[in-house]
Amino acid sequence: MARGNQRDLARQKNLKKQQEAAKNQKKQGDPKKRMESDADILRQKQAAANARKEAEALEKLKAEKARK
Repeated sequence: MARGNQRDLARQKNLKKQQEAAKNQKKQGDPKKRMESDADILRQKQAAANARKEAEALEKLKAEKARK
């Protein structure tokens, strides 16, 4: 047990290295395809946010009607 926590530190370092490599691989490829896929992801997020806002507005209106 002379090593102490060196194994744990080495595992963490390797995990970080693998995550960086995976992130860099994602950035490779055709820039137009990547831009289109990024735009599609953002459109989906925006649609979900709009749906959530509409649902909150409806709940607010229902709550106001219930008070009257």
